[in-house]
Order: sequence, then C-alpha cells, then structure tokens
Amino acid sequence: MFMSISRAIDTLNEKIAAMVGWALLAAVIICTVNALVRYTFNASSNGWLEIQWYLFAAMFMLASSHTLKRDEHVRIDVVAGRFSKRTQVWIDLFGFLLFLMPISLVILYYGVPFALLSIRSAEMSSNAGGLIVWPAKLLVPLGFLLMLLQGVSEIIKRIAFLAGKIDGHEFAKHVATPEEEIEAIKAANKL
Repeated sequence: MFMSISRAIDTLNEKIAAMVGWALLAAVIICTVNALVRYTFNASSNGWLEIQWYLFAAMFMLASSHTLKRDEHVRIDVVAGRFSKRTQVWIDLFGFLLFLMPISLVILYYGVPFALLSIRSAEMSSNAGGLIVWPAKLLVPLGFLLMLLQGVSEIIKRIAFLAGKIDGHEFAKHVATPEEEIEAIKAANKL
C-alpha cells in the first residue's frame, strides 16, 4: 500500500514537472519578444519582466520535488559514495527526517498565511505596470507541499529498501554516459 502511495506521489510530481517545462519555453519567448520590442521600439513594461520572474519561480518551486525524485539535488557524493548502498540509504533517511521534512513543514506553516494574505488583499506589484503578486507568493507553499509529499515518497522507498522489499532502482540516480548525452542532444536538435 505504501509503495502505491509513493508511486502516486512520484507520478504527480512527474506530471507537474512536465507541465512546468512549458514555463521555460514561455519564459524564453517572453524574454525574446520583450527584448526585441524594447530595442526595436524603445518600449517595455514591468509586467513583461515580472512575468519572466514568475515563470522562473514556477520552474524552480514546482520542479524541485521532481529533482528530489530523480535524486539530483546537490550533495556530497564524494563522501557518501564511499559507503555501502545500505549506509547511503540510512544517510538519505536521516537527512529526509531531520532536515527536509521539518524545514518543509516550517515553510508551509509560515508560507500559507503569507500567500493567503496576499490573495485576500489582492496585492499588486509596487512597480508601475506590474502584475498581481499573489500567484508568485502562492508558489512558495505549493512548491514546499510538493517537496513534502516527495519527501514522504522517498522515505517510503528508503524504508522499503532497508526492509528488503525493493532493490533500490526506484530511487537510484541515473547518471547519463557521454554517449547518452550526445544522443539526447541529437534528438533535441531534430525537434
């Protein structure tokens, strides 16, 4: 039952990360059009700059949990890599329980009222021509909720590994070979 919960959380974060990938495309298009308009017609808007910031915030906050799922957050693999797989899993479990989960809960505790106040007051940017602010502020608790959920999924997988229920491939970091990187670049260029 717990592994099905873990898979559901993983699937949710994969789907959100796929949708957030489109935010990158939107940010690049908006940035390009804004630069062209600014240099061609000597006109711009703070709203265009702010929407780029919002899209970047969405990419960062909503895809961080997917990065955790893929085991690609920065850590000291030089040290942990010297230990057995079982010891590495214990280190992960310790980090999730003592750091990730409490920090995510604290940020949720303070972030939700922060975002709700912004929504209720219909907070606007102080910049001339700026946008409403609450969508950006809502990204903070939403991002940490997704991170908290992914933390639960990772804890479930680590406990299942320690109990001998899974072999660890479900949370193993995929390190691409140079050949895989070249093929990925070639495939991207064909689009």
